Amino acid sequence: MFWLSMAMLIGANVAYHVCQKTIPGVANPMVSVSVTFLVATLASIALLPVFIGDSGVLVELRRLNWSSVLLGITIIGIEVGFLLLYRSGWNISLASIVVNALVALSLVPVGILLFKEKLLGTDVAGILLLLAGIYLIAQR
Repeated sequence: MFWLSMAMLIGANVAYHVCQKTIPGVANPMVSVSVTFLVATLASIALLPVFIGDSGVLVELRRLNWSSVLLGITIIGIEVGFLLLYRSGWNISLASIVVNALVALSLVPVGILLFKEKLLGTDVAGILLLLAGIYLIAQR
């Protein structure tokens, strides 16, 4: 399951960035995001029978909490943010690297403070390498 999940994430992310980069510059960002979410909603509804099983939609809806609602709002920020980032001239080869590296750095204190995660010495070394990589990319 790990490698299947990883392959799905990699393939979907590559397709995601190619699609974001190729949305016409004259297209309204919110119309684009609305169409994206309409398609995602229809596809999600179509896939419900595969993932719901015998429990039913209402039972599954009761199992949710606030995070699903907030996630929907944050996804809009990600969609519009990448669209505008690419429109501002960022290369597809670097934008995701820089954004994901900065997100990873931002999640370090979140993991430590909210989830009581611990950093090992190798983790700190990796973070320092990440910072060095961002610095090198910023030198362009």
